[in-house]
Amino acid sequence: MNPFTVSHLSPMLSSPSLPPPPLSTAGASSSAFIPRLDIWLGRSASLARSFKIKTRVGGAESPSVVSTRRRALLTSDMGAEEEVGSSRSLLQVQSAEELLSYIRRKVESGKLSPDVGHKLEELYYNYQNAILQSGNPNAHEVIRANMAVAFDRMLLDAEDPFVFPPLHKVIREPFDYYKFGQNYIRPLVDFRNSYVGNIHLFQEMEQKLEQGHNIILMSNHQTEADPAVIALLLERDCPRIAENIFFLAGDRVVTDLLCKPFSMGRNLICVYSKKHMHDEPELVEMKRRANTRSLKEMALLLRGGSQIIWIAPSGGRDRPDPITGEWHPTPFDASSTDNMRRLAEYCHTPAHIYPLALLCYEIMPPPRQVEKQIGERRKISFHGVGLSVGPEMKFQQVTSNCKEIEEGKELFSQALYESVTRQYNALKSAIYGNKGLGASSDSISLSQPWQP
Repeated sequence: MNPFTVSHLSPMLSSPSLPPPPLSTAGASSSAFIPRLDIWLGRSASLARSFKIKTRVGGAESPSVVSTRRRALLTSDMGAEEEVGSSRSLLQVQSAEELLSYIRRKVESGKLSPDVGHKLEELYYNYQNAILQSGNPNAHEVIRANMAVAFDRMLLDAEDPFVFPPLHKVIREPFDYYKFGQNYIRPLVDFRNSYVGNIHLFQEMEQKLEQGHNIILMSNHQTEADPAVIALLLERDCPRIAENIFFLAGDRVVTDLLCKPFSMGRNLICVYSKKHMHDEPELVEMKRRANTRSLKEMALLLRGGSQIIWIAPSGGRDRPDPITGEWHPTPFDASSTDNMRRLAEYCHTPAHIYPLALLCYEIMPPPRQVEKQIGERRKISFHGVGLSVGPEMKFQQVTSNCKEIEEGKELFSQALYESVTRQYNALKSAIYGNKGLGASSDSISLSQPWQP
């Protein structure tokens, strides 16, 4: 599946409809977690409503209506009956056998394709194996509850597909897709072996957001679970960042049935990736127009201030070295980092660029090679993860000695990438080298902010 990327910004920023400015050369551990179905699905007061998401089809706006289903009573993990937003029998299953049997009946009845049915079963077993690895004493209940809700959301979208607008805002009611995503990924994270680098800089970012400034995070990208991992590691100390980041999202995370419900729980700027722009030649022009609309939406967003945007200038998820099998951040594309910087400057709202490192590939590693076809296999495991941010980088300071524009673009992009790599290596030493907090350095202070 195509990841959250920024490689498509090059053709977008060249659009005459938005000329860029001149370039300058100067918690708790997962073992204690049991999901609350009643919290995920929302309270009864909001369930009588349906909600409309505006989208564009062929340049014209049309509503995509996601209907709420009839209410039903479910028993929560606390033993209390709560009214929730679906009467679908899938949510009332009591065992793995019932859950998988439900999927098989859908396939047999022709309401679900055999291919999708197979992928759902495979997802179930992979998720099951990962949670069982964690040693969670409530593993079977966590698996049943999480997969029942996940399948319900996926099948609901199969029946009534959600269409993402260029600028998608997280859906929190009547169904809370954000909490759904957090609760699904949380038990996959080994918090005892997870770390955050430079929490004080994340707190600095929150202060800048409160002042109306914008934050741009230039990051490597590892898995489809990156947004959830970021939020899980920051939800205690930096909730504003955890819940409000906008992710630049490639088209595949908003079209893949198994991924869409998780994407609905994030703020997204939806674009077509340059890597897949020409997969279907007849759609190239449509994709370019869609990207131009998304660019305009992002510009308006930044002009309003107090926004934090995450992008992956590498243009895709990190992949292991084909010879050594080692994972490293993929080098940044200089044109992508420079285009995003210019857009932030163009909006005339104070903006700050920070290099961000993510290490979480074990949770949900991507295919070894980039795939054109939508619907990749999901491998899942329980593992420690890491997140670290470096000091703000200012283009004028980094490129003060550069005489050529192109030289400045390359130097700034390389400086961002080198900071990400340093932080990544510190996280790698802490998690894989078993150094824990001892992997800290003068410039990277590791901590576990969820610990009391």
